[in-house]
Amino acid sequence: MTSAPVQEGVIDLLVASMTWEQKLAQLQIAFRPRLEDAADLVRSGIGAVFWPRSAASTNELQRIAREETPHGIPLLVGLDVVHGQRTTFPVPLAQAASFDPATAETDARVSAHEAASGGVNWTFSPMIDVSRDPRWGRVVEGFGEDAYVNAVFGASKVRGYQGESLRDRDSILACAKHFVAYGQAEGGRDYNTVDVSMQRLRNVYLEPFKATVDAGVATVMAAFNTVSGRPAHANHLLLTSILKGEFGFNGVVVGDADGVVNLLDHGIAEDLPDALLQSFAAGLDVEMGGNVLSDDGRLRLSPGDVPLERVDDAVRRVLNLKLALGLFDDPYREADHEVTTPSPASRRATLMAAEKGLVLLKNESVLPLGPAPKRVLLVGPYAESTDHLGAWIQSFAEPTGSLADAIGEECPEWSLTVREGTGFFGGQSGHIADAVADAADFDAVVVAVGEPSALTGEASSRSDLRLPGAQEELIRAVAATGAAVAIVMFNGRPLVTSGWIGAVPAILEAWHSGLEGPRAVARALSGAVNPGGRLPMTFPRSSSQVPIYYDHENTGRPATVSGSLDGAAVDVALMGPGNTDDHYTSKYKDLDLGPQFPFGHGLSYTSFEYGDLSLTHSRITMEDLRAGQSIEVTIDVTNTGPCKGDEVTMLFIRDLVASLAQPVRRLRGFTRSSLQPGETITLSFELGWNDLGFWDNEGLYIVEPGAFEIHVGGGLDDTRVFNLHLRP
Repeated sequence: MTSAPVQEGVIDLLVASMTWEQKLAQLQIAFRPRLEDAADLVRSGIGAVFWPRSAASTNELQRIAREETPHGIPLLVGLDVVHGQRTTFPVPLAQAASFDPATAETDARVSAHEAASGGVNWTFSPMIDVSRDPRWGRVVEGFGEDAYVNAVFGASKVRGYQGESLRDRDSILACAKHFVAYGQAEGGRDYNTVDVSMQRLRNVYLEPFKATVDAGVATVMAAFNTVSGRPAHANHLLLTSILKGEFGFNGVVVGDADGVVNLLDHGIAEDLPDALLQSFAAGLDVEMGGNVLSDDGRLRLSPGDVPLERVDDAVRRVLNLKLALGLFDDPYREADHEVTTPSPASRRATLMAAEKGLVLLKNESVLPLGPAPKRVLLVGPYAESTDHLGAWIQSFAEPTGSLADAIGEECPEWSLTVREGTGFFGGQSGHIADAVADAADFDAVVVAVGEPSALTGEASSRSDLRLPGAQEELIRAVAATGAAVAIVMFNGRPLVTSGWIGAVPAILEAWHSGLEGPRAVARALSGAVNPGGRLPMTFPRSSSQVPIYYDHENTGRPATVSGSLDGAAVDVALMGPGNTDDHYTSKYKDLDLGPQFPFGHGLSYTSFEYGDLSLTHSRITMEDLRAGQSIEVTIDVTNTGPCKGDEVTMLFIRDLVASLAQPVRRLRGFTRSSLQPGETITLSFELGWNDLGFWDNEGLYIVEPGAFEIHVGGGLDDTRVFNLHLRP
């Protein structure tokens, strides 16, 4: 993203020749869906537009910018390419369930190629908000509850969008969002208040953004929310002191849709000019919404309202991105080469991504059903629904088929009967009694349930995390027949299953898995695919239990379960059901301890066994660690079951005594391995200075000597433990 000195000189000359009006015009992107309206904006000198839906239309806007404006400055062309353009990949939360960062990078690479072919050069993705409250609809758009997972997947997606060079024809600008702590909105209500300590802001919410900046992300989007009373769009500490100063971010900070206008409702700006002034002064570079100009075309800011050096800095940042993209040389696309339908290769890529994100939540000898001839009853609203693409899809994306279609294609030996049973919501057609009347006569019953895509995404917070409508009633009715039942859930957030989970023997979490999602599920049901995904977010027992997440801080009175090793207190976030007689502890009296399914949970059709854990150093000095010496952690894992399978191995640390309360565990490494039956591999992880410390409330990163536990294994409740001592 760094330009050569001669190019930087060209930018300086260009900025020096621009008027105040021309500079401010470069610092906005406006919503103008009609091509003729967008053309008028371009003639006025605007620096960025939203995609006009074709390469030909984009070329016309670029032509106007190059030939009909005083300086011939090309356009940034933006679009929310979140998990696909024509080829829709699984939603980002499902990608995180793969615990394979290559899944996100492949999605971004395919998406960038397809979008760039139509003239898009800027996407507002990835979302790397750490999300710990599944009531928030936007959890579907991110990578779950863990900061480290968001950091790794976010950086991978940035590399996928931006490629090896921004000048490549199929590279587009990435945008890390939302800066910052949007995922901690009170009550899980979108756009709501965030009040966060400095240590939590740095230890949790800032880590993914630092990782994407280090990966070279070109743009960052400000969040809608306040942070400790100050809206992010006008927060100088966040946008300038931390992001641009401390992190060294040299790209563009863009506002979210009308985020500057929202400062009026936040109550910190008197009017729109005041809101614009505060935002640009705080470090915003591009306003989203086109509000720099009034409806009659007059500028809302005059010279002197914002320091000229701040405006010039923002203009240089915008122009440098256009230079890095090669737009000054050639902003046009070959219209006859625009990708309008998925290729066979992109379909294979999204199928693989969908397969990797499947999570087997429960299985009592029901799945896989096998390829042999079987009589299978398929019921539920997702039996024939084609609503699998998820939130944040393009209206022009390739449509998907249904699960019934996919089973027919992937499992031709089965005799399949399809009945709706119930719709997604009350009052729709379908009769549960008719659907289950003869369920016992089938070899297996697959119940396909979930929440429609419209219930997820932005402005889609939910107070009740149970399946909507009569779907739980359908599940209980089918289970009561005594048939071999497998539940498949299609959803974009963790759901509450406590009302029916005890009645069914098998549950497959399929998420909203994109274009080839139904096919991936059919292959998993038959056994052609062995599910190997893990949960990137905790599944609660009740909607009232949230927020619930694995890496919470130690409390003074943790609720514990009896029988823990050596009598030590074991935090219930890592444990299963059961309550405690210890009255004065942190728990709900009317709810079993712990979540329904913890972060990292996931089963397999095979089994895995771990060997002994070893460290290159069980004791290491602070001086050696600070000097760059690392601790290598190794462990063997063996596939001890009957079939090939993927195992996700995770490394957690626990700081036993520290000056600030620490998480009960903190993820610092993971890998996904594919093993044949009987195969053993040796896995290695490294721990260093950046893994063993934490940020304090003064904004300082500190590493303290003392005892640590290193946990490595297949999840929170299946780890080998090694003690590490960090000496002064």
